[in-house]
Amino acid sequence: MISTAFLFPGQGSQRVGMGHDLAQAYPDLVAPLFRTADEVLGFELSQLCWNGPEDRLARTDITQPAIFVASLAAYHVLSKLVPVPVVVAGHSLGEYTALVAAGVLEWTDALRLVRRRGELMARVNESNPGAMAAALGLSSDTVECLCAEVREQTGTVVEVANYNAEDQTVVSGSEAGVTEFTTRATRLGVEGAKVKRLAVGAPFHSSMMAPVEAEFAADLAGVRFADPVIPLVANVTAARVHSGEQARAGLRAQLAGSVRWSQSLRAVREFGVEAFVEVGPGRVLTGLCKRAYPEVASYSAGDRRRIRAVADEVGGVFPVEAVG
Repeated sequence: MISTAFLFPGQGSQRVGMGHDLAQAYPDLVAPLFRTADEVLGFELSQLCWNGPEDRLARTDITQPAIFVASLAAYHVLSKLVPVPVVVAGHSLGEYTALVAAGVLEWTDALRLVRRRGELMARVNESNPGAMAAALGLSSDTVECLCAEVREQTGTVVEVANYNAEDQTVVSGSEAGVTEFTTRATRLGVEGAKVKRLAVGAPFHSSMMAPVEAEFAADLAGVRFADPVIPLVANVTAARVHSGEQARAGLRAQLAGSVRWSQSLRAVREFGVEAFVEVGPGRVLTGLCKRAYPEVASYSAGDRRRIRAVADEVGGVFPVEAVG
């Protein structure tokens, strides 16, 4: 059997229809998950996931619980078919699903936190709109220097939000700050480099989120965090989490702190994993894994077909039909 790392996606991976085929194929396993989520949230998240409309599904306060539940549905199925992963991690929002997989959070508690997180982030953007952009083909050092230059010379906000890969860094901040960063990055004239604005609902992982950090900390304090039963790597430290209290602190810091995904992936790789498995909608993390570690097998497992393929590849412990 192949040792795996389960990686859970974040915002931007949503799509209309996610989780529907799993709910149909595994009604006893997945359908109750969506029903309970609908009850906990007080609205039909299941119908938004499965039928849209796309514009409502793209709202930050809806997107975050939707991706969380869809990823958890994929995890519930996959975990019945393959051995326990040797380590788990999640990108931004995906860290909440990783915490459930690691036994740190009870899933309905995590769902409430995710919903609250999305509401607070959306509120920040309503009162102080921001923007995000992906810098492609530039080193993270160059991006950091440009951000510092813009802040110092213009007084606007622009900071590194995500260290996704050696040549892919996401910045976040005020509209003016991100616009000025884009202008200066373009002027560098680096061959193949470009800056792409992201369609997001708030300036995630920047100091602009600081005003709601204390409020979210109060929500975190009201939830039980257990110690991980599976090794877990956190975003803000790119290091293994050893206790529930470390996990709680990491989620608070993550709100306004950078997602150190490239560094986190390096820490995950040190567990000797033979395959990365992206568990949930989309294939963003699969692509990042393939670029960073082409020698390691990378799979996406967000729907029934891909989950079956992963089970075949990594050495399932049960036949697929056993969960149908």
